[in-house]
Amino acid sequence: MVEEQKEVEEVKKEQEALEKIGSQKFNLESWNPKTNLGKLVKEGKINSIEQVFKNGYKILEPEIVDALIPDLKYEYIRLSLSKGKYRRPKFVKMVQRKTAEGNKTSWVSVAVVGNENGYVGVGIGKSSDIALCMEKALRNAKLNIIPIARGCGSWECAFKTPHSLPFKVEGSYGSVRVVLLPAPRGVGLVAPEEMKKIFRLAGIKDLWMKSFGQTRRRYNFAMAVYNALRKTVEYRIKEEYAKYSGLKIGFV
Repeated sequence: MVEEQKEVEEVKKEQEALEKIGSQKFNLESWNPKTNLGKLVKEGKINSIEQVFKNGYKILEPEIVDALIPDLKYEYIRLSLSKGKYRRPKFVKMVQRKTAEGNKTSWVSVAVVGNENGYVGVGIGKSSDIALCMEKALRNAKLNIIPIARGCGSWECAFKTPHSLPFKVEGSYGSVRVVLLPAPRGVGLVAPEEMKKIFRLAGIKDLWMKSFGQTRRRYNFAMAVYNALRKTVEYRIKEEYAKYSGLKIGFV
């Protein structure tokens, strides 16, 4: 009973943290940027996220992403299930570290952000407080946001719209390795439910996925998918160059 009560309290704290994060709204006027890129964004000299990546800037403030992508959405990866009669999804996981004074308890959370149109980021947060670790995960996910290339790389599809990946990509992190394959339109996301959150926020609608290794480690699993999607960034840069040069490349 004591363990079940602790689980219920943890779930309540998660819900309170989610409500708090959801109620927060970005205010450009009250934002005080600390980096040169942040100052350029607030002054209006940079008004799109494409300019940031095109000029090779490094994002060091999450407010930059909030200012340039107003329609940014976020989700949390489920790391475990609560115990007891009513099993609820938990977006935080308790971890412990051995110290001279004893076991030090902290919490870990994994967040995913994206605009469902070619931009996605994954981040992890760790803290002794549940709400703080979820906020850290969201902040780190914004700092890790990247552009990805979408296309129609399946020979079975004739729609030629950016609904899937342009080609096969592989990614790994820790003991987890994933293979992402383009799929024809209408197949949907053939992937684990939690990993679908990454693809949906990235704007990918059809895809086949293979996974190998200890996929129970959700953070390693999510980062392996993220690293696979990063391999399309170089293709995205070539695609942007083609728009200005008039060249025709890719599958779209």
